[in-house]
Amino acid sequence: MADLEQRVEELETKLAFQDMTIEELNQQVVKLNDLVTDQQEVITHLIGKLKAIEPSNMATQAEETPPPHY
Repeated sequence: MADLEQRVEELETKLAFQDMTIEELNQQVVKLNDLVTDQQEVITHLIGKLKAIEPSNMATQAEETPPPHY
């Protein structure tokens, strides 16, 4: 009977450590989720800024008129 009690206590101890580990992992997942959300907002903001940039006033090589000696 003592052997059975010892095994039950070991299982309870392992379960307690597993619960603690799961909670720690859950907290890390929450932190990472917040970080990803923040990064997505920054990327969205940067994409908006890039789209808002006006194109250059310089003509491309194809748009340039040839020099008069041609």
